[in-house]
Amino acid sequence: MAKKKNPAAKYAFIGLVLAALGCVSAALIGAAKGMLALKMFTLENADQLNLALQISAAVLVIGLAAYALMTPDTVRRFLSGRQARYGSNSLIMTLAFVGIIFVANMLAFQNPEFLGAPWDLTEDKSNTLAPETLQALATLPEKVTVTAFYSANLNSASASELLLKFKTNSKGKFDYTFVDPDQDPLAAREAGITGDGKILLQMGETKEIASSASESELTRALIRLISPETRAVYFLQGHGEAPLEAGAEISFSIAKNTLESKNYTVNALNLLTTNKIPEDALAVIVDGPLKPLADSEVALLKKYVDAGGSLIVMEDPVAVTEFGDSPDPLANYLTTDWGITLNNDIVIDLVNTQNPLQAVSSQIGQHPITQNLTQNYIVILPQARSIGMGAALENITLTPIIMTTDQSWGETELVSGETPEFTPEKDNPGPLNLAVAGENTATTGRVVVFGNSLYATDQVFDAYGNGNMFINSVDWAAEQENLINITPRSQTPRMFIPPTNARFIIMIILAVIVLPGMVVFAGISSWLSRRRKG
Repeated sequence: MAKKKNPAAKYAFIGLVLAALGCVSAALIGAAKGMLALKMFTLENADQLNLALQISAAVLVIGLAAYALMTPDTVRRFLSGRQARYGSNSLIMTLAFVGIIFVANMLAFQNPEFLGAPWDLTEDKSNTLAPETLQALATLPEKVTVTAFYSANLNSASASELLLKFKTNSKGKFDYTFVDPDQDPLAAREAGITGDGKILLQMGETKEIASSASESELTRALIRLISPETRAVYFLQGHGEAPLEAGAEISFSIAKNTLESKNYTVNALNLLTTNKIPEDALAVIVDGPLKPLADSEVALLKKYVDAGGSLIVMEDPVAVTEFGDSPDPLANYLTTDWGITLNNDIVIDLVNTQNPLQAVSSQIGQHPITQNLTQNYIVILPQARSIGMGAALENITLTPIIMTTDQSWGETELVSGETPEFTPEKDNPGPLNLAVAGENTATTGRVVVFGNSLYATDQVFDAYGNGNMFINSVDWAAEQENLINITPRSQTPRMFIPPTNARFIIMIILAVIVLPGMVVFAGISSWLSRRRKG
């Protein structure tokens, strides 16, 4: 008896058409997602691509399922035929090959030290470490353990890639781990880490902190580990400054401990009793005096800076000190020798709606001190005074590093209990400078002047970017940012010229439809040819 014909078989081609449309759609959307990942174009709502891809995949599956339901005998013969057996063998061999490649790559990624340095096939060797870095790694006397402190808010991909390069070129003497300081704040505190994106390097009992994940920063930290030097900084005392040890209501103990974790030697300095600045002083920090410095002290500081020394001045508004109407020799020195004026005002910043007396660093200037601060952090300065910059003096370079917006002003007559209001005839209009860095190119002397000292005290040291700003200022003043200069590479200029819309469409059709279609057509033709021959 003849087998009854399936009446739905004549509609089976609809399932194949749906499957083909779903396949082509999924391929086009996948190509679009790839180009989006390569930043060839932008899309406001990229989630729509994910939804479209899911719909295309669903159409593909439904089409194949419909075809199988309407022509089950054809599908059964295909799966049990000779071609299916050959196809299954090929599939098993392909999966085995892919599995071997996957396992080999996973082992290589987890144990890069056994493979040595990877090949760099770029024309300008952009993936090869600088000779200075390779030399530093080659001369490591013992293993260096690195801890990168990156929170979930900061992308660590580039840091991980760079640290892997260091590890693969270290012959087993460099290893690293990542720690989230938000999840493990105790580890960050014990390491002396302030802020996000800092890297701790430790060799034996010696520690160094790199302020960012750059080759130059890491190499400088390695150099300091290999050749540790005495790095002494001094906090000025004798004028009512906050102590360096914890216990008082206001102190600089966290700032001191953080500097010591970076191998600084931190000491107090009373110029009224010693009458000299120690020869090993890399920087002297004037940390919020309540009474003005004497003329003799300023003369010593001037001589020290003129000989190439560095000075960090943190003076609070006169209204919150005991200066009164007394002259300020230090402020006079900064004005005459550097063109930096400590204005007699207190900053009112309306950006901080909760407390306008806490100035906010709405703008961060471009300077070595502010690296890693321009994008990620703000600095809060409670009860700050503004800083003026005069005409440029010979050999003096000034850079404002913390600024407010025009929603602030310098109040010159603050009355207790009254709401301050801007008076154009008396007050200093915003935007205002809150901190200025200066360098004398002739003497190599450096100064960093803040209109506030409270930002570096224990109460707010860990708030926002306060600690980073202070530590970076000390590093720059102490000239610790130039321990080594990495040889710059000349980059080979490359430019992607976007095609016109018509050419872009042609490229997509060729890459996604024509070329894959030719392969599919050749495969189907070969299959039909073999089938006709039996």
